[in-house]
Amino acid sequence: MSKSPTKYLFVTGGVTSSLGKGIISASLGKLLTSRGYSVTIQKLDPYINIDPGTMNPYEHGECFVTNDGAETDLDLGHYERFLDNETSQANNVTTGRIYQTVINKERKGDYLGKTVQIIPHITDEIKRRIKILGETGKFDFVITEIGGTVGDIEALPYVEAVRQLKWELEGNALFIHLTLVPYLAAAGELKTKPTQHSVKTLLESGIQPDVLVCRTEHPLNSDIKRKVARFCNVERDAVIESMDASTIYEVPLLMQKEGLDKVVLRKLGLEDNTEVKLEQWCDFLEGLQNPKQNITIGLVGKYVELQDAYKSISEAIIHAGVKNSCKVKVNWIHSEEINENNVEEKLTGLSGVLVAPGFGDRGIEGKISTIKYVRENNIPFFGICLGMQSAVIEYARNILGLKDANSTEMNKNTSHPVIDIMEEQKEVIDKGGTMRLGSYDCSISTESEAYNSYKNTNISERHRHRFEFNNKYKTDFKNSGLIATGINTKNDLVEIVEIPTHPWFVGVQFHPEYKSTVSNPHPLFIRFINACIQHKK
Repeated sequence: MSKSPTKYLFVTGGVTSSLGKGIISASLGKLLTSRGYSVTIQKLDPYINIDPGTMNPYEHGECFVTNDGAETDLDLGHYERFLDNETSQANNVTTGRIYQTVINKERKGDYLGKTVQIIPHITDEIKRRIKILGETGKFDFVITEIGGTVGDIEALPYVEAVRQLKWELEGNALFIHLTLVPYLAAAGELKTKPTQHSVKTLLESGIQPDVLVCRTEHPLNSDIKRKVARFCNVERDAVIESMDASTIYEVPLLMQKEGLDKVVLRKLGLEDNTEVKLEQWCDFLEGLQNPKQNITIGLVGKYVELQDAYKSISEAIIHAGVKNSCKVKVNWIHSEEINENNVEEKLTGLSGVLVAPGFGDRGIEGKISTIKYVRENNIPFFGICLGMQSAVIEYARNILGLKDANSTEMNKNTSHPVIDIMEEQKEVIDKGGTMRLGSYDCSISTESEAYNSYKNTNISERHRHRFEFNNKYKTDFKNSGLIATGINTKNDLVEIVEIPTHPWFVGVQFHPEYKSTVSNPHPLFIRFINACIQHKK
């Protein structure tokens, strides 16, 4: 299969945000990879932050971290989970990063004598960023999702940049526009006018969509598809119905049924002579929709009102549930609402508890109360990042008797800083992109739950933190039953802690959820869910 030239697919959205451009992009990518093509997906985000690393999860949902340490949009998590392809810094571009680059060039004198403007300087930098992935020679397709909605003032430079690229790429580019066909209950009708207006807005920017994907609650009959095609200047078979699905993992099959991949191949002049191989995906979906058993676990965190804040964790739980032939219901429990008096009531009926990552002291005492209860009552526990650190604090207070034990993140003056700021973080002043980020190695003890999960003594996992286990206390913890079973040997950082006498008590400093995919569910999540099933029995 020819690797050249790379084909570029630009995905825009109209009418309203949150229609699912990321899922449509990932689903199309899945269909093309299942045909044997190599595909990557990138996200263009119109906000002026350099990255989402300093944003409150309430603003932006989860911040996803790549192997190379980029803090990115949560859609990159979907891309990895669907495609089994690792993303990188190049897969997420923000307006902040674009402007920063152009301004730095201006200060260095790269544009000497010129007036620096949106066109051509900003749009040229956007085009350069879009083409970086294609120029590696690794990919047959680069799918580029433009964040926001067509007509947004913030998105205009991106729309102009891809308009220019369409002509520069000479037939190797395609526009896919995702839009909404709402159902008006009072009239009992689906309405196409919002879609027509959305396409009109796109046309005003000089872009004619090649494919329309119409998000809808009710099926689009042939008359509606014909009407949309006629008034939006697209071919009838390029009007794709995107019905609401019970799970995002159904969407690739719905897009295949609608022929999205075939239309894309045809419009790019590629022969449709490859077979879609989705057997493993269909097996996963079958397991998801027909579980043999079910359990309920608790997820304790401080952002539970917005479940997108823990998107990768909730998806990793789904993957591990299917691997265990089990439907896992998650009870979302706010850590600020738990205390010593109500913890038993809050956790009643749960087969296991996951204490989520986060920053700051809000809700920390609720996490500590939760961990004390599950430790004393032999309920399977999984702590991630701050969840692991909370377990260390709880153990220090209630088993080592260090009543003032804390993290210096929460209390700078604690007399027992069992969690302390990392040495290399002490001089850091800037907040953005300065944490310990990306993939680091970890060596695992063979006598551990971690080893039973990974079946390997050397692993690599992604990080996002400033504070760490304080090694001054390591021996005290070990002697009293909390063991460090995973260590980064380069800097002696404790990565995993366990209580071997407990049915399943594991805390990890890294973020295993980032690496869980449909075809490779994360081993720690698989073992945790299995332990929860055993506990229920």
